[in-house]
Amino acid sequence: MPTTAPICAPATPPVPSAVALVRVSGTELATLLAPLLTLPKPRRASLRTLRWEGFQERALVLFFPAPASYTGEDLVEFQVHGNPLLVRRLVERLGILGIRLAEPGEFTRRALLNGKQGLLEAEALRDLVAAETDTQLRLAQARAGGLPSWIQEARQALAPWVARAEAAVDYGEEEGILLNLLDLKTAFEPIRQRFHVEQSRSRAARHIQDGLRLALVGRPNAGKSTLFNALAGEDRAIVTEVPGTTRDVLEVRCEWRGLPLRLFDTAGLRDSVDPVERLGMARVRPVLEGADLVLHLRPTQDPAPDPVLLAALAPFAGKVLEVRTFADLAEAPGVAIAAHRGELDALEVALKDRILGGLAPDACLGALATQRQVDLLDELVRQLDLLADLEPSCPPELPASLLQGAWGLLARLTGEDRAERTLDELFSGFCLGK
Repeated sequence: MPTTAPICAPATPPVPSAVALVRVSGTELATLLAPLLTLPKPRRASLRTLRWEGFQERALVLFFPAPASYTGEDLVEFQVHGNPLLVRRLVERLGILGIRLAEPGEFTRRALLNGKQGLLEAEALRDLVAAETDTQLRLAQARAGGLPSWIQEARQALAPWVARAEAAVDYGEEEGILLNLLDLKTAFEPIRQRFHVEQSRSRAARHIQDGLRLALVGRPNAGKSTLFNALAGEDRAIVTEVPGTTRDVLEVRCEWRGLPLRLFDTAGLRDSVDPVERLGMARVRPVLEGADLVLHLRPTQDPAPDPVLLAALAPFAGKVLEVRTFADLAEAPGVAIAAHRGELDALEVALKDRILGGLAPDACLGALATQRQVDLLDELVRQLDLLADLEPSCPPELPASLLQGAWGLLARLTGEDRAERTLDELFSGFCLGK
């Protein structure tokens, strides 16, 4: 049973500002808040004077009675002057009145438990608040509309077959209930194909949601810093003709051609006696380990790759993409660019192919994007693929087990099967007032 113990929290950052928002949610708020104010009429912004032990504050107050509120409980919002000390004193006063400070994400958690929104909506809200680029913002907004239609269709198609399969296992011999596996496969093939499409979109969306971690490596003067600046859209790295200019790992977050990027410019890899340069090169390996993709920049005029560099990249061969730089000076096969001239189309195509599976960022809008969602969708696809591979002569227990497994995975995906650990992990990423 959802708790209704009253909670409160600031819903705006603790910094000086024109207005700060403090939220309260729970039951019997009119009685609890009576020493502070008389609640206004529902859904009408009213100016009230709040008085308590030496403090007086004029606040704009809104009251949303249950169940028609964000949390499904009585909800009061105080809009006060944005002085962090004033907000802290107000929250302390609410605590004295018996209204405890909310845990991170507790307002949204109550909304979920009270049926005001689904788990997928809550996850989309968390990602919306955390978005750092336009593409991430649009990705989260597209997922905020509730349960996707393809999941609803899958549930409607799956439900009667789960019941039929269970009946065939439990009463098949006595009642003559049979499970026609051919009909089952025919009915589920369009769903299985759609799940494969959504699986590809979700894997790409996951990379967009997190941001693509790209490490730029190469010998000194291979064009790493030039590309770094071109992708970042500003001069963040020093570019000179002197080898070894970059001595440390530089990092920047940006959005380039619809791709949220987390770029790492690294020290040029070569044999060197300079202790500072060697220290910079030693810091490259941890960056390569954490990267989604390693761009090995190699000038078109280089006749062969540097053996020292190849040895350093060998452990990461599965995620290394060779990029030929200074393509305006000589022709080269593969991905060839001229970053100093803004000629980066080949790199854009390669990134979207390697990381997004050839999809454009906009093609991922509305796709499931959290790691939890992607993992569950992968397992759902596996279950449906196993179902499609069953022999017609197999006992009904096999398809029944796969159907029940798929049904359970769908319930976990949508939040109908509410594991406390899943909810704890989700709401720990929210701010206090959300």
